[in-house]
Amino acid sequence: MGPRLPARRVRAKPMSPFKIYCRALRLLAPEWRLASALAVASVAIATVQLAEPVLFGAVVDALSKQEPAAWIIGLWALLGLGGIAASVTVAVIADRLAHRRRLIALSQAFEQAITLPLSYHAASGSGTVIGTVQRGSDELFWLWLSSLREQLSALIGIVFLVPLAISIDWRMATILGVLAVCFTALNFFVISKTSGGQMRVDRYHSNVLGRVGDVIGNVTIVQSYARLVAEADALRAMIGQLLNEQYPLLTWWGILTVLQRGAATIAMIAIFAMGAYLSSRGELTVGEIVSFVAFANLLIGKLDQLSAFAVRMIQAAPKIAALFELLDEKSAIVERPDAKPLVDVKGHVVFDDVSLKFPGSSQGVFDLTFEVNPGQTIALVGPTGSGKTTTLALLQRLRDPDRGRILIDGHDIGDVTLSSLRHSIAVVFQDAGLFNRSIGENIRIGRPGADDAAVFHAAQLAEAESFISTKPGGYDYVIGERGASLSGGERQRIAIARAILKDAPILVLDEATSALDAETESRIKRAIDTLRSGRTTFIIAHRLSTVTQADQILVLEHGKIVERGSYEELANANGLFARMVAAGGFTVPKATLD
Repeated sequence: MGPRLPARRVRAKPMSPFKIYCRALRLLAPEWRLASALAVASVAIATVQLAEPVLFGAVVDALSKQEPAAWIIGLWALLGLGGIAASVTVAVIADRLAHRRRLIALSQAFEQAITLPLSYHAASGSGTVIGTVQRGSDELFWLWLSSLREQLSALIGIVFLVPLAISIDWRMATILGVLAVCFTALNFFVISKTSGGQMRVDRYHSNVLGRVGDVIGNVTIVQSYARLVAEADALRAMIGQLLNEQYPLLTWWGILTVLQRGAATIAMIAIFAMGAYLSSRGELTVGEIVSFVAFANLLIGKLDQLSAFAVRMIQAAPKIAALFELLDEKSAIVERPDAKPLVDVKGHVVFDDVSLKFPGSSQGVFDLTFEVNPGQTIALVGPTGSGKTTTLALLQRLRDPDRGRILIDGHDIGDVTLSSLRHSIAVVFQDAGLFNRSIGENIRIGRPGADDAAVFHAAQLAEAESFISTKPGGYDYVIGERGASLSGGERQRIAIARAILKDAPILVLDEATSALDAETESRIKRAIDTLRSGRTTFIIAHRLSTVTQADQILVLEHGKIVERGSYEELANANGLFARMVAAGGFTVPKATLD
């Protein structure tokens, strides 16, 4: 059995392709004047295209009657040149407009994605989110460009063609009307048969891309565990599922093409037959027959164009809908309209009866109540899953509690701006979280406006200067994706330098020294001790050397604080903390105990 199709965030009632199309066009509203000008130009282009068959027929009639045709040919040439100029203008301006709006849509989706909570990215997967942004914005570009450059003039041309054809001969016009009805009916029929399947195809396609991103992102594990064949087989199975869904749609679209070609051929034969009959009776001139043949060719071309657009729109709709879903996703963390900035932070932190339960799970944190005075260090310890990281996520408002409140300097963090709150907190994670940029740029993330001297000083305090100087280009050395070209200890020191540069009054160390060897940890500990001076510090740690000097240790189990106190008090209390020490849950360097 192949890999199962993962659950995907979907609307309770998916948008129809027509609604998606209308919403996509509304995104052009900021440049409605330019879009309107393009629409007017499209009317002009459609008018010229309709005039050409009429003029063609007039030339034929004039020549057959040996009448002067120069003025008709001159008018035809003038209109043709005007149509060419209008078409070029529309093509260039529409292209620029579509490119510009595509990049704006991509930027908006990017800004929305990075504001969404971690739970959204965990559920969706980074590969899927990236694919949604890229494919959705690409499809919007195609839709805008195609609509403005081709489809609008095609639709207008068909609308104008009907009364013009009727004015020449209603019987011949009826043939064209029947052809248009056949094309429309065939398209609606095939669309009804394929729209649901296309949504499933897009889900499988997104699944394939997500799997590719997941595997490539963990290529070291794949190679180390000899997963090359297994992962390739799994991907082929997923591609097989995708093709099984895609083939029926391709069959319907193939049938649509054949039926449309058949209808077009029958219509042309009918026009020649009816034209010959009416001409034999003297009710239609040869020039008018020629005009109707040109009308038929023009109509068939326009209908083919609109039909291809409809099919392509069905294929694009799920991708654009996914982008709209991303844009519509509501962040779990909402800043209040009257939120005020948190200024002059001293670092007095209070958790007042705080609880958070994860949806669909018994896990979370419950009844957390504690106080940390400015400059104190508090350590959170406990088994995996006990709620340590969740507690500090609440402090940063990466999540909001279900009950209770968190105060900084007496201000409820729910009442302050997110930007000012997070500027007041510097975090060093277990995973350093580095970008594929230079060392200097990664450090400067802590304070973007910092000058080189401040960056160098932060690196020295983090004891990173020694290895940075050995890299080609020093601070300009690009470290690769997630810092792949650095060792674990080097990555962690860059992260610590970043936190030092930020110089925030509250410091969070989430397993910050776990990637370091004993010698490096000793150097980093000196830097952290310097950094902690005068700052309120929260530490999550499994190494006792990082918690022995904490002013208070909170021991968590199943999301609750089960013990609190200093190291000496807890080690002698015969509780969970003491059992963790006795079981080897912490290692204590001899120098720390002396």
